[in-house]
Amino acid sequence: MYPFIHIGSFSLPTFGLMLWFAAVAAAVVVDRGFRRARIEIDAVGIVAIAVVAGIVGAKLWHVLDTPADFRELGWRVLYDSAGFAWYGGLVFGISALVFQGWWTKVGALRTLDLAAPAAAIGYGVGRIGCFLSGDGCYGIPTSLPWGMSFPNGIDPTTVRVHPTPLYEMAAGLVIGWWLWRRGDKPHATGAILGQYLALSGIARFLVEFIRRNPKVLWGLSNAQLASAGAALVGIAITWWAATRPVEAPKEPIPAVVEKPA
Repeated sequence: MYPFIHIGSFSLPTFGLMLWFAAVAAAVVVDRGFRRARIEIDAVGIVAIAVVAGIVGAKLWHVLDTPADFRELGWRVLYDSAGFAWYGGLVFGISALVFQGWWTKVGALRTLDLAAPAAAIGYGVGRIGCFLSGDGCYGIPTSLPWGMSFPNGIDPTTVRVHPTPLYEMAAGLVIGWWLWRRGDKPHATGAILGQYLALSGIARFLVEFIRRNPKVLWGLSNAQLASAGAALVGIAITWWAATRPVEAPKEPIPAVVEKPA
């Protein structure tokens, strides 16, 4: 594993590097999605704000989810290079997108539809950083031939375990590819968002069975409970969207918009 890339006296965290790559990948996908939808608005700026909000949310969720880290590290845990909770990033990132969708007059739900493929792909790319840094989000011990140890990781282990970041990377990229293809077909507003929440929620729910996160309720982890909730919400949104009319082609939305009164 390579938690850091050393360049002279400078050490570059691989997790942070892959987080940057994930943001770039998401920005490219959102920009392509906006162009396909004939929306002439700064997609990169929208992604940048959502990424910053997501990082803040991921840190805060991690602190609430693992108070032992806060007791050990104090406020340093907020800027430590490890310790990010996906659902905190999801909640804060979605909130940022909803606000920007309303502000730019694209529409909150439509903005989430357009950003859903990028969220899945960005998550997949970001998981490469977890794998390279060995930050402890790997799985339980396994005897399968692709089991791996992380002796030089940030949270090291010499036991062969499931490389769950690679599983999640594959799931994120496949889900992102599926949503991108669906986005180019006629659909009701909210359909892509619903499918994203359902598919990503199910994927995370399943992988949690072989991750080493502590179980808190009914034999399930916090992330698993949140995943189940996301999947149910996604199924409900998908069902609701199926009852709505398919959106008709819209006129291009210009880059310069009036601020709401």
